Amino acid sequence: MAVALLVLGYLSLPIVVVAGLSFNRPSSRLSYDFHEFTLDNWRNPCATSDMCDAVVRSVQIGFLATAVSTVLGTLMAFALVRHRFRGRAGINVLIFLPMATPELVMGTSLLALFVAAGVPQGFWTIVIAHVMFCVSFVVVTVKARLAGMDSRLEEAAMDLYASEWQTFRRVTLPLVLPGIVAAALLAFSLSFDDFIITNFNAGTTVTFPMYVWGAAQRGIPPQVNVIGTAMFAIALLLVLASTLRGRRARRAALPVAPAVGGAARRRS
Repeated sequence: MAVALLVLGYLSLPIVVVAGLSFNRPSSRLSYDFHEFTLDNWRNPCATSDMCDAVVRSVQIGFLATAVSTVLGTLMAFALVRHRFRGRAGINVLIFLPMATPELVMGTSLLALFVAAGVPQGFWTIVIAHVMFCVSFVVVTVKARLAGMDSRLEEAAMDLYASEWQTFRRVTLPLVLPGIVAAALLAFSLSFDDFIITNFNAGTTVTFPMYVWGAAQRGIPPQVNVIGTAMFAIALLLVLASTLRGRRARRAALPVAPAVGGAARRRS
């Protein structure tokens, strides 16, 4: 337990530092020491308008890439788990290639593809690039959820005269939904903080990671720490809400045992 707490503390240390610096008024633009406590950074997180524009742009790209990759990845996962067809093993290998390929290689190859096709670089080339590497993570996550499902539940629903659509909507989808949500959250986080692939295919579009990289040369504003702390807090709240909902669902599914006294009185 002591070793586990030390490891968790080590992993949480950068997050604690970022959260602490979000309440800091630095002594200079190039200084990162804790100089003075202030709430001005949280009261005015958009003091630098370019930074907020970059954050909004990253969120837009993240939502679009997440929506497309989640739909495509979920359909591919169902096809790979539920059906047998020629080339299935090869497709499983190809799905892992974007995950195993270095981002530098993928970024340069996508850049060469867009240049050769005459596609202007900008917002939509970033979305296409992010969908390409997010799909693999969605497929792997949803496949793991489908592989752990009990197919007898769907067979029982069909035996009770449920149609295929009713079985999918009331049995399959609720069971696989946690995996889909986890895959979507993973895809959004990967898209939001990607820098290398985005830098190659962004053109003049500036996302939040690119803004932080450029600002590091002239002094990172403290509002960057506010954005990082807020994103971590939102992700933590989502995880806690999902955990609490799962616990309540499991408790509601447990059978309620009759009271011993009541049963004894009924027997008497």
